[in-house]
Amino acid sequence: MPPIPGSGLAKGLAVTLRTMTKRTVTAQYPDVQPELPPRTRGVIGLFEENCTVCMLCARECPDWCIYIDSHKETVPAAAPGGRERSRNVLDRFAIDFALCMYCGICIEVCPFDALFWSPEFEYAETDIHELTHERDKLREWMWTVPEPPALDPGAEEPKEIAAARKTAEKLQAAQEAEQAVADRATGQDAGQNAAPDVEQGGQE
Repeated sequence: MPPIPGSGLAKGLAVTLRTMTKRTVTAQYPDVQPELPPRTRGVIGLFEENCTVCMLCARECPDWCIYIDSHKETVPAAAPGGRERSRNVLDRFAIDFALCMYCGICIEVCPFDALFWSPEFEYAETDIHELTHERDKLREWMWTVPEPPALDPGAEEPKEIAAARKTAEKLQAAQEAEQAVADRATGQDAGQNAAPDVEQGGQE
């Protein structure tokens, strides 16, 4: 059955009339801040302590907007007879947000959790050069990164927390063992000190 002529226009006018009768809701930005979703891609924060200068983020970035400079330092041997090791030291970590397309690849490929999304989006500048955030500025954005969501009740415990708990339990067990040895030694000393007193009492 062919459509009735003008039915499309009637449907469109019906939608318009329904919309006209509803109350308009306008967010008075910037006086009223928007309620952003928890996974909003606003700006990228850098947790410098976790960065190992592996360069994965810079290599995988489609826009080549991540700039990293580093140098190598020699770490002395931890034990006598051991060999020295070299490690990378971060000199510069910068992101040019004038080029960034907020794809999140750098955050996904980072194997050491050094990059995080922050919901902050109010960092417009009058000079485009100011949109290149150096590592100090990227570190400041870390304070605006929200806490990760809670795990599902049946989810597996994160490996980092499990490893930290095992280490803490080992340390606690070692401390308890040392305390037990110290208590035993104290008890033996007390017994030895008390023995002469008993003998002296018998002689009297």
